[in-house]
Amino acid sequence: MPATARFLDSLGLNFMYVRLARLEPHSYLWEHRDYAELRDTGRHRLHIPLVTNPSAVLVTAGARVHMAAGALWRLTPSQAHGVCNTTGPDRLHLIPDVYADDAYEALAARPHLRDGDATDLPEMTAAERAGLLEKAGQLAELGFTVAAEQTLLRAFYTYALPEGGAYDLIAELHAGRRADADVSRWRAAKAHLLARP
Repeated sequence: MPATARFLDSLGLNFMYVRLARLEPHSYLWEHRDYAELRDTGRHRLHIPLVTNPSAVLVTAGARVHMAAGALWRLTPSQAHGVCNTTGPDRLHLIPDVYADDAYEALAARPHLRDGDATDLPEMTAAERAGLLEKAGQLAELGFTVAAEQTLLRAFYTYALPEGGAYDLIAELHAGRRADADVSRWRAAKAHLLARP
């Protein structure tokens, strides 16, 4: 990939890792936090969208962000976030992790977010919460437990939930079913996926 290598060299950054990440249609990376393994290293994650579509979004801190092509995006992956591509086509990003140094600081000193790039998600009402739990409960009663859990996980992309809120909904679903092992499994998943660096 000589053209990609030349582009990366032109940025003048000190790279830790660089990878291509593809997210297929109807794909979700559930809410998580990265960098737990790199606690003592100053680093930042950049996203360079190569192929994208309006349904490919990142959600963090109660906001939905579409990383449009033609821009270099900075993500703070130690903050809880998730990504999805609901309709497709594939989303393809070049993702460099870079060390914090003078070159990075010079680049980061010029942030710019265009109107419409980020949209605040609505708060979930009590009625919406009850309806979502009822729908998930019906799916679970029919034996579609994974579908029930995914219904609740997708709430993260629709509503401004508190950190780990989708995992809490799943634990609540299973508590109502008296499925203690599932409650424990999802509480453990929340603790693991949202571990703070």
